[in-house]
Amino acid sequence: MSIDFNEWNKGIMAEFRANAGKVGGQFEGAPMVIIHTTGAKTGAKRENPLMYLEDGGDVVIFASKAGAPDNPDWYHNLVKNPAIDVELGTETYPAEAVVVDRAERDRLYAEMASRYGNFAEYEQATDRVIPVVRLKRR
Repeated sequence: MSIDFNEWNKGIMAEFRANAGKVGGQFEGAPMVIIHTTGAKTGAKRENPLMYLEDGGDVVIFASKAGAPDNPDWYHNLVKNPAIDVELGTETYPAEAVVVDRAERDRLYAEMASRYGNFAEYEQATDRVIPVVRLKRR
């Protein structure tokens, strides 16, 4: 049985919006955000629910794709079009997506992995360096 990730994400986003940014199930108690990106190839508007880490007042997201060998599509979208919108709780605001340098990436990823063990597993499951992106409020 394969999972339709688009439908799965739609369900998570509906729950997020119905509960002021809170999601249950496997994400119970986890900090969640929805990013609004523009497709790198299509220019289409996209939305993705993600776990995040708060750092210095910024939202920080991780392109883990559960340890897959390639980066998630949303990562390619925000690299090409870094002006995005962020849904956090009941607020939506404009942000600039900035891929952090290696030292900052290592610090932030280690913090996320210490809080949420799945992120340590994702890093062990792939040969790529999982990118970390800071969302700076505009």
